[in-house]
Amino acid sequence: MSRTKRITLGITAGALALGAGMGVTGMASAATTPTPSATSSTSTDSSASTDGFRGHKGGHGQIAADLATKLGVDEAKVTEAIQAFREANKPTTAPTEGTKPDRTAQDAAMAKSLAAALDVEESKVTAALTEIREAKQAERAAALKTRLDTAVKDGTLTQAEADAVTKAVEKGVIGGGGR
Repeated sequence: MSRTKRITLGITAGALALGAGMGVTGMASAATTPTPSATSSTSTDSSASTDGFRGHKGGHGQIAADLATKLGVDEAKVTEAIQAFREANKPTTAPTEGTKPDRTAQDAAMAKSLAAALDVEESKVTAALTEIREAKQAERAAALKTRLDTAVKDGTLTQAEADAVTKAVEKGVIGGGGR
C-alpha cells in the first residue's frame, strides 16, 4: 500500500474515531437535563437534546433567543415551551446501538408543540427552526473548512485528504460540519 493511501487511511480512521467519540459523549451528556434558572433565560448548556439541535455555541438559550426573534414572541415563553417539549419527549430508554432517532418526526413534533404553546402558526415555527438549523450547520461547515484549510497550509494534510474529510462530513459519515 502506498504511503499516501496509508496516510489517508490513517487520517480517515482517526476522524471516524473522533466522530464516534463525539457521538458517545453527546449521548452520555444527553442523559441529564438541567433545569432552567429563574434568573436567566439563556443557557450555556452544551448537551445534545431531543429538539434536534445540539447545544454548541450558546446552547438551548441561543436557540430560544433566535426562535423568539424570528417569531416575534417573548424569549422566556419560547424557553419555557422548549423545556416543556424536551421534558415531554425525554427518552425513557437508551437508544439501541446503531440507531438514530427519526429527525423528521422529532422536528414535526417540536414544531407542533411550540406552535401550540406560543400561539403561532405551525408553518412559521417549522420555517424558523429550519432557518436556525441551516444557519448553525453553515457556521459549523465554515469552521471545519477553516480548520482543514489551515491543516493543508501547515502541511498536516494534503488537499486531497482535506477534501476527503469534507466529503465524509457532507455525507454524514462523520460529524463536524453541516449535513
